[in-house]
Amino acid sequence: MPFVLPEGLAPEVYPLAWLVGRWRGEGVVGYPGVEESAFTQELEITHDGGPYLAYRTTVRLVVAPDDVAAIDPDAPAAVDPDAPPELPADAEGPVWSTESGYWRVPPERPDDLAPDQHPVELLIADPAGYVAVYVGAVGNGRVDLASDLIAHTATGAAVNAGKRLYGLVEGDLMWAHDLAAFGEPMQSYASARLTRVDG
Repeated sequence: MPFVLPEGLAPEVYPLAWLVGRWRGEGVVGYPGVEESAFTQELEITHDGGPYLAYRTTVRLVVAPDDVAAIDPDAPAAVDPDAPPELPADAEGPVWSTESGYWRVPPERPDDLAPDQHPVELLIADPAGYVAVYVGAVGNGRVDLASDLIAHTATGAAVNAGKRLYGLVEGDLMWAHDLAAFGEPMQSYASARLTRVDG
C-alpha cells in the first residue's frame, strides 16, 4: 500500500511524515544498576499543521508471573511455569518512563549532509527532572540522533548524553537508545519494535 502524507501536514516536516501516527509494541530495557526487563510501549506522534510534530510516549514494565496474583487473584495458574502469564485485558504494568516533546526539521542544511538526508531536531522533556535536545539527520526511513544539550533540575536524573536511532523496517518502527548516565559510559539502554495501530 503506498504511503499517503497525513492531511494538513506542514511541508517543513515532510521528511518525518512516516513517523506520524499511533504505535504500540514491546521492547527491553537494561543498564548498570537496572535489571534487564521487558516492557510495552505506546507512542503517539501527531501534528496540528505547524512546522513540527508533537511526540508523547509511555513505557510500562511487563508484569512478572509472580505478580499475576496481585493483579487478578482468580487467574488460573499457568500449566507451563515458564510460559508468560495470561493477564486480564485491562492489566497494565507499572510505568517505567514517559516522555513528551517535539520533532523539527530546521531550515539550515549542514554542508556535510548527504543529498538524501535532512537535518532533524528532537526536543524531549522527561518527568525524571531533565530536558534534552537531540540533533541529527533523517532520510530513507531512518533517523540518527545524538544529544546536543541536556539540562537537569537540582534533583533530576544524572543523564549526561544519549544517542537514538529510529528506523522503519517492514512497516514497523524500530528504535534503540544508548545512554551515558549515573557515571556510566555510553552504552545500550533500551530498544523496541512498534507496530502502527492506526491509519
